[in-house]
Amino acid sequence: MKKALIVEDVTETRQWLCEVTLNCFPGCEIFEAKNVREALFSVKGHEFDLALVDLGLPDGSGTKVVEALAAAKNDVTIVVATVMGDDASVVAALSSGANGYLLKDSPPDVFERQLKQIEQGIPALSPSIARRILEHFKSTVEPEEPAANLTPRETEVLGLIGRGLRNSDAARVLGLTESTVASHIKSIYMKLGISSRAEAALQAARLGLTR
Repeated sequence: MKKALIVEDVTETRQWLCEVTLNCFPGCEIFEAKNVREALFSVKGHEFDLALVDLGLPDGSGTKVVEALAAAKNDVTIVVATVMGDDASVVAALSSGANGYLLKDSPPDVFERQLKQIEQGIPALSPSIARRILEHFKSTVEPEEPAANLTPRETEVLGLIGRGLRNSDAARVLGLTESTVASHIKSIYMKLGISSRAEAALQAARLGLTR
């Protein structure tokens, strides 16, 4: 790894991520960004080999940075480094183009070991995240044409949920009221036989609605 981008708003955590990256990849040139705006500026001006991206940033979601890095198509390894381990966040990040997902509250030696494995072609996944991904694939049966009964508007709402947007954010994007979005979500849940946003995110990913 010759050049890395660290996207993290907390100064102490950003410094720690820089130290870990240098420990794993000695001599690597590191660029730092503390928000989405700074990160997107760096992505436009450099070709990175590695990016560690937090999801909860002051001016938006780190998935925007992940998408920009993935769109650059310069063989960058994109690893989300976050404390957000819920299913919806994992699915949204991986669907946006992330190659790995590490929890910052993992034991330091585990975090560093997972990061080092990148050069061996092994995805950087915290053990708990890897287990949950496997469990989802094992326990979830692919439905036949799950979106067949969804209206075009419900399909749009499902796609936004799959990308991690809140009801209020989805309403703003679609020009609807929050109550209308909530009504669409209720209908989506009933038609797809699901009961949580995590399940909705998984369905959206399978249908290619989160790309």
